[in-house]
Amino acid sequence: MVSFFIFLLLVAVTSAAASSDYSERLLLRPLPQSALLASFNFRSNESSASFEHQNFRYFPRSLGQILQHAHTKELHLRFSLGRWDADSWGQRPWDGTREGGTGVELWAWVDASSEEEAFSRWLTLTNALSGLFCASLNFIDGTKTIRPVMTFHPEGHHHNSSNLHLLHGTLPHEVVCTENLTPFVKLLPCKGKAGISSLLDGHKLFDASWQTMSIDVRPICAGDGSDCALEIEQNVDMVLDMDRSKRPRDNPIPRPAPIEEIACDASKPYNAEDTCYPLDKGEEPDWSLTDVFGKPIRGACPLTNSDGDGSETVCINVPPERSVQVNTKGSYVESKHAEDTMRCYQLPTGDDFDLMLPSQKMTTGLVRSQPPLTAARSINGHGQERGSIQAVITNPSLTEYVEFVYLESLPWFMKPYLHTLRARVSTSTENPVVETYYRPAVDRLRGTHLELLLRIPPVSTLTLTYDFDKAILRYTEYPPDANRGFDVAPAVIRLVSPQSQHSSRGTYLRTTSLLLPLPTPDFSMPYNVIILTSTVMALAFGNVFNLLVRRLVGADEMDAFGPRGIKGKLTGRLQRLMRAFKGKGGKAE
Repeated sequence: MVSFFIFLLLVAVTSAAASSDYSERLLLRPLPQSALLASFNFRSNESSASFEHQNFRYFPRSLGQILQHAHTKELHLRFSLGRWDADSWGQRPWDGTREGGTGVELWAWVDASSEEEAFSRWLTLTNALSGLFCASLNFIDGTKTIRPVMTFHPEGHHHNSSNLHLLHGTLPHEVVCTENLTPFVKLLPCKGKAGISSLLDGHKLFDASWQTMSIDVRPICAGDGSDCALEIEQNVDMVLDMDRSKRPRDNPIPRPAPIEEIACDASKPYNAEDTCYPLDKGEEPDWSLTDVFGKPIRGACPLTNSDGDGSETVCINVPPERSVQVNTKGSYVESKHAEDTMRCYQLPTGDDFDLMLPSQKMTTGLVRSQPPLTAARSINGHGQERGSIQAVITNPSLTEYVEFVYLESLPWFMKPYLHTLRARVSTSTENPVVETYYRPAVDRLRGTHLELLLRIPPVSTLTLTYDFDKAILRYTEYPPDANRGFDVAPAVIRLVSPQSQHSSRGTYLRTTSLLLPLPTPDFSMPYNVIILTSTVMALAFGNVFNLLVRRLVGADEMDAFGPRGIKGKLTGRLQRLMRAFKGKGGKAE
């Protein structure tokens, strides 16, 4: 059901984009363990002529001028947090094409006549996007930039691709927060005031178990290339815990319900008045948009298409027997697709819209599709000198070989040894490595770039390992939290075959990021040295200053400064004052 859900989503959104300059769509998919997948999609088109003359209608001017200045023909930007649980949630939304690694990930095709010019324009692009999205994209320098060869392909129509240069950069340590969501929403035509964007709230988005925000800009042309347009697509995907999301905002600390309100499983041997194991009722929980997002949809965005496929703004993927209720004062239209498993709604204009699903016991239950690949990556070894990377990739298919590209972008202080690269398949002795691209790192100039084309037999597990050394940094290169470790960007995997049946963009997945401990000096020693040096300097300065300003006299010269000197002068002045006072008093009498 999930695969068909994604396919229907892509077909519907594509048809909506073709019939209007702006379309938006929200798709809701209940997941196991009281989770909810919410996928927001916003798409705008702008003709190439209007874009060149800076006559922007739906395309955001702030982003368009940056792309023009940096000569960027295609852009892909990702902000991601959390981990997609493929074992529980199944296949990734959009087949992973709108998903990024943990932190910030950016890749773009830049028009330039040489690699040096392309890198210069790439730095211009990252610095401008850093200010636009309030992110640390300006830290993507030469050490965090690679030029992928096999992993990424342009999604747009580029008729003159000889001068296009692909550059890719990541910031796995970047913390995505509300400062990034606010400029993201401001790029939308309705800017969170109406339409499905009114549900985007930082308290809900960044409380999700997994979330990603993506921006994709690409040229779209007709068959002969005469009629071209620039398309921007913005997506927000999140997996919400419905029990956690329904908690009132004035009760931020989750407190368990009283035991008398919990249905307990009395068959457990430890069941007692003060011990309870919650009873699984086998029912789907009740929820509504207001419960999950904290507010209903504030009516339809007036800029969306009012007829055709673009009118179906909100869709929910549930079994046919699932009850769905609508709460709104305005007029809406409900339509059903794919044997009643997909229900779509046309939003009313100017009135709130809310979907409510009561608690109900299901007969079919939720069905999740199997992901084409599963991947896990970790750092092995111990000590501060060397270590190893291990990636475990599994092909669950029973009949098909899977061919994929494996990309790793490592920081320069990780020095891998290519001769230690080992790829082993659990069910075969053949070498799974088909092609290798390796660009070694240069200290403080660029990182390591490794791309592998691999092939796995059905029902097999591929284990990829290699050793590396850890470099010692200069003390000025350590961050303030050096003992936490250094983040290593996730590996990117792109399926080459079999091709995805639901997306022409392919299938992607990313592993989790890694935390690399490096040899770290004792930063308390400089503090101790500073304190000791300051103490010695204070003592020395005090003594020298005392010797310079204090006047030293001999013992035989003390009479001039003794009682007959200073004391005599003070006594004389005091006697004169007393006489003057008495004289004034006598005249007054």
